Amino acid sequence: MTNDKISARQGIEWIRQGFALFRKQPAELSMLFLLYMLLMFALSIIPLIGQLLPLLLVPCFSMAFMQACVEIEAGRKARPNLLLTAFRSPALGTLLRLGVLYLLGAVLAVAASTLVDDGVFWKLMSGQLRADEQDIPVGNLPLAMMFSALIYVPFAMAFWHAAPLATWQKMGLFKAIFYSFFAVRRCGKAFLAYALGWIVVGIAVPAIISALLGLILGKAIVAVMLLMPLSVILTIVMYCSFYPTYLEVFDKVSPSDAQ
Repeated sequence: MTNDKISARQGIEWIRQGFALFRKQPAELSMLFLLYMLLMFALSIIPLIGQLLPLLLVPCFSMAFMQACVEIEAGRKARPNLLLTAFRSPALGTLLRLGVLYLLGAVLAVAASTLVDDGVFWKLMSGQLRADEQDIPVGNLPLAMMFSALIYVPFAMAFWHAAPLATWQKMGLFKAIFYSFFAVRRCGKAFLAYALGWIVVGIAVPAIISALLGLILGKAIVAVMLLMPLSVILTIVMYCSFYPTYLEVFDKVSPSDAQ
């Protein structure tokens, strides 16, 4: 059962709750995130499949941060071994299949951008073009990126709650995707506010701070280095904010009861 009585204001509350969870155990969550990034880097250097593995395993590792939030709310430490939560779960097979669909959705969304910019964004994302090349035709690139993001929205809706539904509610792959898609659709105003809130908090605010630091310090590279810790913190908070969206939408079902 999903909770239909969710206002747009709740989308901003989810972001606030993400910050609240982070404040309870900032060191533990930062360590978990650091280990996650190191593991992603290690996987990415595997020949042939290294570039695909990080995307394929997104649903698995998303459960590490979801379970970390469960531990924090219960007053327990979010330990590094939570990174392997999904790999100890009976739902691992479902999560891996979900990862395949996640990858296919991302590929389809980027491929669709060729309709807008004749394949420039696709070539950049697939490594056929380097971002530092001087002769890249960037005229339609921003529009292509926006179009690709728009195409990906239905996939994002379908995948948003699918991993915790498969893990905690023991749903099958397509049932989890079905419930996730229509839950997000039903609470569209809250999720729209949530997305807009993260655009402001995660993109606009750091950009303004970066510009101000650049003017004050006179060196853009120094401003970027100072902003790196902020970017890491905001990313962790964003991961933490996924947890309250699940609890709120699915009638505050206790994950511990669902296991």
